[in-house]
Amino acid sequence: MPRFHVEKSIEIAAPPQTVYEKVVDFKTWPTWSPWLCAEPDAQVTISENSNSQGSLYKWSGEVVGAGEIEHIKLDPHRRIDEEIRFLKPFASTSSVAFDVEPSGLGTKLTWHMDGSLPWFMFWMTGMMKGFIGMDYERGLKMLKEWIETGTIHSKTNILGIEEIGPIHMAGLRRSCSLKDIGGTMQGALGQMMDLYAKHGLPSEGKLMAAYHKFHIGKQTCEFTVGTILPSGDIDVPAPLEKWSCPQTKAFCVEHLGDYNHLGNGWSAANQHVRYKKLKQRNCSAFEIYENNPDKTPIDQLQTKIYLPLK
Repeated sequence: MPRFHVEKSIEIAAPPQTVYEKVVDFKTWPTWSPWLCAEPDAQVTISENSNSQGSLYKWSGEVVGAGEIEHIKLDPHRRIDEEIRFLKPFASTSSVAFDVEPSGLGTKLTWHMDGSLPWFMFWMTGMMKGFIGMDYERGLKMLKEWIETGTIHSKTNILGIEEIGPIHMAGLRRSCSLKDIGGTMQGALGQMMDLYAKHGLPSEGKLMAAYHKFHIGKQTCEFTVGTILPSGDIDVPAPLEKWSCPQTKAFCVEHLGDYNHLGNGWSAANQHVRYKKLKQRNCSAFEIYENNPDKTPIDQLQTKIYLPLK
């Protein structure tokens, strides 16, 4: 059986006891779950004794599938060992653990999973590790924000299939690791705005980013970030590049809140497209920033994510 191991860590500005008590209590999990973003109305059942050995967290939904997690062994304020049993879309069992360690900031929390795939799915091992790793990172970021601030600036709304386009955009093309995407994009935007001003290009359009390539195993991506142009016949000097999307149907998800949590919206969009068995068009998926981040409170930032469809 092809086996895999995934682990992701984050530092949280809180003492280990606080972090442990939040994570060990299944009643907190719906608040920071990286999976319920795609289906907030999924059924969640938590045993009455929610923070002890033998406690259960069960979920069932159309998009997120079904399964349960059980606390197997608890070492208070140090480690939580669990077993996760997936029922849908296919049955499997994996070992999950949280390590809680003191750190300079307060606590280092590490989330582990050890599992396996059926032998005929060996080719998916790298992809599976990538997807689980991204889910864990999204969950840990939300957990950190919730523990440190008492809130999470992230809400996902499934808008469904919409007509959009044609869209013409000019911007800068970049490649980077997924963890560096925020800084890379911010740097490119600054350079892009300088070039727009230098060449007198129209800059009144909304900001957007089109994603051309994702390498889940290597955790890298290639994208173009720029401004929507009023028409497609505007000349654009190098190093700026033009990107276009014809009029098309697209599956749309709206994300409200911190750009740091945009992965929640992308994950939800891709899960719904897979569940509905929609066929994606050979056109880069993209996100449009509906308001100005320099003038908008973080909890009101509005981003629309589009997956073009055939």
